[in-house]
Order: sequence, then structure tokens, then C-alpha cells
Amino acid sequence: MSPLIKGFGLGLRPEHYLDILNGSKRVEWLEILTDNYLVPGGKPLYYLELIRQEYPLVMHGVAMNLGSVTTLDQSYLKSVKALADHIEPQIISDHLCWTGFDHNYLHDLLPLPYSEESIEHVSCRIRQVQDLLERRIAIENLSAYLEPKSPLSEWEFIVAVAESADCDILLDINNIYVSSRNQNFDPLEYLQSMPVERVRQFHLAGHTDLGQVCIDTHDRPICEAVWALYKDAVSRFGDVPTMIERDDNIPDLDVLLLELDRARSIQKSVLAATTDRNLRFYEDIKEAV
Repeated sequence: MSPLIKGFGLGLRPEHYLDILNGSKRVEWLEILTDNYLVPGGKPLYYLELIRQEYPLVMHGVAMNLGSVTTLDQSYLKSVKALADHIEPQIISDHLCWTGFDHNYLHDLLPLPYSEESIEHVSCRIRQVQDLLERRIAIENLSAYLEPKSPLSEWEFIVAVAESADCDILLDINNIYVSSRNQNFDPLEYLQSMPVERVRQFHLAGHTDLGQVCIDTHDRPICEAVWALYKDAVSRFGDVPTMIERDDNIPDLDVLLLELDRARSIQKSVLAATTDRNLRFYEDIKEAV
């Protein structure tokens, strides 16, 4: 399925409500944190109602608890559906992880074993979520800190889940880089393994590099290595909608817009170079014929 949103977005944060409403259209769309907008009334929903009249939205959550063995929280999912029915997001996403047990939430995104049993379990739950929401969802890759003792690689696991559940993928470029550093794998192999037709969105973010370990903190600018990996991602997947996440040490909106401009520039240059290569290839074929 081709994405409906195009171009470049930001994660909507309360610090930027007024600037988003009063600013220029240098942001094509916005991603909201689903779980911040499920309580009726209040400032978040007031501003969301105004902003959705000006910008396309996507919803990104942290509490579907897709990988848990606890029964899916029907009340939570009905709240997500009610919000989605109201604001009509073009993508709904959550993380390929578990976040708690017996409805006790741990406020963390915890990894799954990369096994056939886990694929069957989590893909079944994703299908249930999609049936309830009456929409496809996208699953996001986590940042990992320990090397798992699993029969499959992380990328093999994600692809198998997406195919079994018939869902989409939100590819977090920063998380791939962080995990590759912590687990010592080649991030390009990860990118090359992802099915182009299922990748609907990119996330970019900053992290904390402590030398022996990288921590996914979303509290600083995007580093050069992640920008380089984003360039590789654009080369493989094309003009996938891209957004920047910033969750702490949140700067003025103009600072994030400059990072977004850099993402635009990278995508434009990569796609132009790809077009030139294709034109030269067809010219060579015509000459050979």
C-alpha cells in the first residue's frame, strides 16, 4: 500500500502547539503520541482539534503491549479506535515489544524472543488489533541493548511478523543504528532485509553515545552516523515519509525544522542521483541495441 502522507513531519509536542499553529508550512504532517490524547477534554485535545484542521496526522503509541501474553486490553484499544475515528490518522503505529503483564505496565519497551513461537503469538495479536481498529497498523523496531540468544536475527523476526500479520513497518533509523552498535551487526544488512512494500514511515532521532553502549534517549540532535544510514535507507526505499522525534531537552521549533530541512536535502539528493543512474542505464541499453 502506498502511503497517503508525503514528505516530512515532526512529533507534535505541547511546547510547540502555538508555533505549529502560527508557523509556516515547513512541516507537511505531524505525529501524535496516541497515549497523550485518550483522556476526554483538556488542553491536549483542544489543540489537537485545531491542529488537525491544518495538518495531516499519524498516531504513534507505546501501550498496545503487542508481545505480552496478557489478554489484549480491549478498553484501551477501543479508546485508540475512538480517537482514530475522530482525527482520521493516515498511519497508526506501535512498537514490536511487550510493555507489561497482567495489565501492570512497566513503562518500558521490552524485547521479544526472535523465535517461530513468538512470531505466531505476536502476529495473531496484531491481526486482532487490526480487526478491532478496522485499520492496518505499522510496527516499529526497538533499540536493543543486549545480544539475544535467538534462532532468528531481529530483522528476520520483524519481516516474518509483518508478513504473517499482514501489517506495515515503521522503520526507526536511529534504533537500527543504536542496536547495531550495541549488538555489533551491520545496519546495512538490516536495511537490505526489510521489504520495500511494507515500510510506510521512517523515524529519525538522537541518542546518547557512552562509548561501549548507545542509549536511545531522543534528547539531542541526530548524529552523523544516523544521517548516513538515513541516506542508505532513502536509496533503498525511496521517498518514505520521514519524521523527527524529540522527547527531552526539546529545543525551539526552528531548531527541529533545520534538522527536517537536512532530511529533505538528503532525500532530494539521493533520489536525484538514483534518477540520473537510471537514465544513464537506459541510455546505455539503447546504445547497445
